[in-house]
Amino acid sequence: MAGAIASAIYQALFRRNTVYLTAMFSSAFAFELAFDTASNSVWDTFNKGRQWKDIKYQYINKADEEDDE
Repeated sequence: MAGAIASAIYQALFRRNTVYLTAMFSSAFAFELAFDTASNSVWDTFNKGRQWKDIKYQYINKADEEDDE
């Protein structure tokens, strides 16, 4: 069973260098996207209410009020 799985993986990925490198680069790219998205989500969760995107409406409204005066 394990030999058949190893043989299938070898035939699919490791037999040709170009396929192996393409698989490595695409999996690294996919991992980077997933890791970036996950870490940004964790960061936003821990810092909710303290980031510029959360409080900028307060300052924009104040600037608009000052311009009206």
